[in-house]
Formats: sequence, C-alpha cells, structure tokens
Amino acid sequence: MQTFLEYVVKGLVSKPELVDIRPVDQNGATIYELRMDPDDVGRVIGRRGVTISAIRSLLESGSAKQGKRSRVEIVEEDGSAN
Repeated sequence: MQTFLEYVVKGLVSKPELVDIRPVDQNGATIYELRMDPDDVGRVIGRRGVTISAIRSLLESGSAKQGKRSRVEIVEEDGSAN
C-alpha cells in the first residue's frame, strides 16, 4: 500500500523528491504519515478535501481487500496531523 500511496502523491506534487511516507503501526492498523513540502499540501488535500478523501478511500479499500486496516495522515512542519 505504501508503494501505491507514493505513486499517487508524487504524481500530484511539484516537488516529489521531498515526499516522505512513514508507516506507523498503531492498534492493529497502519497509519501512513505523509510529509511533503508545505507548498504542496494544498495540492494533496484538494478543494474542500476532495483529493485526500479519494486517496484515503482507495487506500482503505485496498487494505481491506488484504484484510488490513490503514489510514493516511498529513503531518505538517509544526508537527500537527490532519
């Protein structure tokens, strides 16, 4: 799932070399912490969150098909997560 997430996110941003995805296991689920250039956060979120919602839906569906649970969180510079 991490490979899929990297492919999608790097295709959306203007600085793909700064994209960093870290899987964190928490309570039986994998949380993918997504870090990128602050100028690219809006591109990944999209208008009204449509893009990130679509990414989350695809990731959750793919994970469920494998019998796993996963989630995506965007981690911004100040350490907060969305």
